Amino acid sequence: MRRYYFASSIANLQNTADHAILGELTGSGEFALLPTQRDAWLHQLAIVRNQLRGLDGHVILEYAIPRMGSRVDAIVITGPCVFIIEFKAGATTFDTAAIDQVHDYALDLHYFHEPSHNLVLVPILIATSAKPGSGRLTRRPDRLEPLLVPPSELREVIAGAISLSDGPVINADDWLNGRYSPTPTIVEAAAALFRGHSVEDISRSDAAGESLKTTSDTVARIIEGSRDRSQKSICFVTGVPGAGKTLVGLNIANSHTDQNSDLYSVFLSGNGPLVNVLREALARDAVRQAADNGEKLKKGEARSRVKQFIQNVHHFRDDCLLDPRPPIEHVALFDEAQRAWNLTQTAAFMSRKRNLQNFSQSEPEFLISCLDRHGDWATIVCLVGGGQEINTGEGGIQEWFEALRSFDTWHVYISPQLEEPEFDPGATLTDLETEGRVTIDESLHLFASMRSFRAENVSHLVRSLLEFEEDEASKALQACRESFPIVLTRDLKKAKQWIRSQARGSERYGVLVSSAAERLRPHAIHVRAPVDPIHWFLDGKDDVRSSYYLEDVATEFHIQGLELDWTCVVWDADFRFSDSGWQNYDFVGTRWNRIRSEDRMRYQKNAYRVLLTRARQGMVVVVPEGDSSDATRAPAFYDPTFEYLASIGIPILA
Repeated sequence: MRRYYFASSIANLQNTADHAILGELTGSGEFALLPTQRDAWLHQLAIVRNQLRGLDGHVILEYAIPRMGSRVDAIVITGPCVFIIEFKAGATTFDTAAIDQVHDYALDLHYFHEPSHNLVLVPILIATSAKPGSGRLTRRPDRLEPLLVPPSELREVIAGAISLSDGPVINADDWLNGRYSPTPTIVEAAAALFRGHSVEDISRSDAAGESLKTTSDTVARIIEGSRDRSQKSICFVTGVPGAGKTLVGLNIANSHTDQNSDLYSVFLSGNGPLVNVLREALARDAVRQAADNGEKLKKGEARSRVKQFIQNVHHFRDDCLLDPRPPIEHVALFDEAQRAWNLTQTAAFMSRKRNLQNFSQSEPEFLISCLDRHGDWATIVCLVGGGQEINTGEGGIQEWFEALRSFDTWHVYISPQLEEPEFDPGATLTDLETEGRVTIDESLHLFASMRSFRAENVSHLVRSLLEFEEDEASKALQACRESFPIVLTRDLKKAKQWIRSQARGSERYGVLVSSAAERLRPHAIHVRAPVDPIHWFLDGKDDVRSSYYLEDVATEFHIQGLELDWTCVVWDADFRFSDSGWQNYDFVGTRWNRIRSEDRMRYQKNAYRVLLTRARQGMVVVVPEGDSSDATRAPAFYDPTFEYLASIGIPILA
């Protein structure tokens, strides 16, 4: 499949009739041609023909931008430049959203299209009814910032950019045949999968992308093998933060959406913000796609469709409590399985919220029992993050192995990495291995981060930093310094200025804090003020509720499983550096109280692990200076942490 609808030399375009080009454009599209789209194409063709006459090069129309799920109107390759052109039919001005759109196209090509990495890319926005002189033209063509161009000035802009650019003439065939290696956000990936793409379509073509495909294929084989042999199986998919564990689960679920199929699967998550954000994003995308195709889809209807794709694990659990029959699904995929509740937490919830006294199963044991109701076969896929338990009662992955003691017919599939201390599987795994129930498969581990496409060393840096492995942390920092900027400051205002200056196009940024960061209120950060994750993660720069405004903040509970392009992490006195190790505090009433519980200390360290691994492109860390006149914000609470981070080599923001 080609990425474009139409391509030709500029000379051939001049000699090809409109109806022939329209026929190729229409034949390449997936939907019937609407009159509005036909008229837009004819108008664009007239502008392109007139403005490119006499130039050497190529024109590509309706070129797919995979990560964004959309198409750029025209690509013009001439001389040493690639011009990325978006038309806004009938527009007299240059809308901010449209500017961001064409900027995003250029960034996407720069980051993910291999031939474009080192080329001069010139994004151009044409408002077709704009008056001459109303645009923004003057700048060097190597900064990926959009030029705003009335139709009559396109030729002038192209000539000017070519005159300022060095380098050889670009071969259009090489450019068109170049490898595309996208790294979508989880929201973009979920939307693409829901539209019918496979995981191969939306992942990189390097080793990390191959690992993602291999893991997906391995899980699919385990599921099909369990069905074919009438066995019950559970497999654990592990990986570094941002490696694509959730994407593997979504891919499997999206491959088996037919309720009449024996492979019908359900993707389950107990992460409320993740479920809500993904559902809303998919519903909005479905409505937008329908509108682009001349159809009308109500958001309520779109949301109903999406609910079958991504479900809340607690709703699944409650349905199984009410109905003793086997669930309709033979396959259940549990995201963030390490966060499942232990027996104490589950029993307390059942007593308090469901009026079920003396409940005797942990959440993993009950969920396995639900799938075990099938008389023939079933498969559970646990997607596991190491060091990601962040809340009371989250038992870690060992709860699943303890539960498997009660289900001796279930086969277990793990990666060798699951036995590492980071995942803490407990002694029960050894017992299961002794019984011959465990199969070890290297491909069940995702070894590289898909989130940080500009640096693979961030998760290693964060792990080393939190474990006081200063030399390792310094090495990891050096390894990602050029491609993943990290800076340190004590001034929140400077941090906000920095993060705004770094982001381009619609790249998303926001402020993250620990849920225990109670003494940031003097900095206008009120951690107890509820944030709406849907607005925060999905709404645009004109919405005060969005992350872009840098007013509302997200905690580890909102951000886990999701991501931003750029993050501002503000570090409070709840988690403090000391020579004897991290010190953990909880603010109660008017003072900080030292935390002694091993579980709570682990949750708090994991909270900072989550916060520090949410960025795709870079982050700024803010450690406030404190205030000697405020006993709850004494400088001694903050200075050692700042000095430790600086000693690792994190540059201090001037």
